[in-house]
Amino acid sequence: MLRAGLHLSCRRLDYCLLDEEGERVEMAAAPPDGDGLQGLVAGVERWHGPVEVRAAIESMNGARFVHDTLERCGWEVEVADAQKVKGLAPLACKNDRIDAWVMAELSRRDLVPAIWLASFEQRQECERARWRLYLVRKRSSLKHRIHAQLLAFGHTCPVSDLFGRQGRKLLARLDFPEPWRGGVLAAIAMIDDLEAQITDIDRELKALGADHPYIPTLMTAPGIAWVLGYTIAAEIGDIHRFSSPAKLCGYTGLCPRVYQSGNTDRRGPLTHAGPKYCGGR
Repeated sequence: MLRAGLHLSCRRLDYCLLDEEGERVEMAAAPPDGDGLQGLVAGVERWHGPVEVRAAIESMNGARFVHDTLERCGWEVEVADAQKVKGLAPLACKNDRIDAWVMAELSRRDLVPAIWLASFEQRQECERARWRLYLVRKRSSLKHRIHAQLLAFGHTCPVSDLFGRQGRKLLARLDFPEPWRGGVLAAIAMIDDLEAQITDIDRELKALGADHPYIPTLMTAPGIAWVLGYTIAAEIGDIHRFSSPAKLCGYTGLCPRVYQSGNTDRRGPLTHAGPKYCGGR
């Protein structure tokens, strides 16, 4: 068996191959795209025979693509928690090749702090919910900008909803100098476009979440409707990966900080260390 340590950057994937005794077999780099990764697997098999390879890579943007591609080619790949790797192997001097060697050595010693990886279907659920939240935030930002323009030119807002029917009539007859008036009109057009996209996504999420096993339970909590319930359920993924409710609470970041020293035991505010889409931040 060979142990492979991988370090991903924008333009290349550095890799280090070690044998079971820790001797360096090969150290080089490959393109981080699909063809480059398949060429890496083919090259290792060509030079070292049909050997089993167990690899490790730090969690970062693009690491999941490397993981999926190499596993389809027959490698066993673990994605490591980057913060825990720094705790296990602090280095005074480091570069991409040293990072690759560190990951190979952690794999050889079975010390890789591997993270849980969601299935492709679960990642699709997360992306739908995250994209909706992204669009909602953009819509809110545009609305805040229009309100700021009203205040800047001394216009009050006598209606409760500036973007409802009465509010649109008010905006249409307000006198703004250019280019501020053009900016307000462009922002309104973008808000309308975002509204249409959000409506389409809501319709899709409602259809996909109709048979979800977690959403009805989540909706029993005050303040959680089906959209937020779908988002939380997508971020949790498979709930059976948590061994206890305390583990689940810790993952979301919705648990208090604990300060303990000797006989002192104090509880602080929420840690907010969990996924931001799950309510942790």
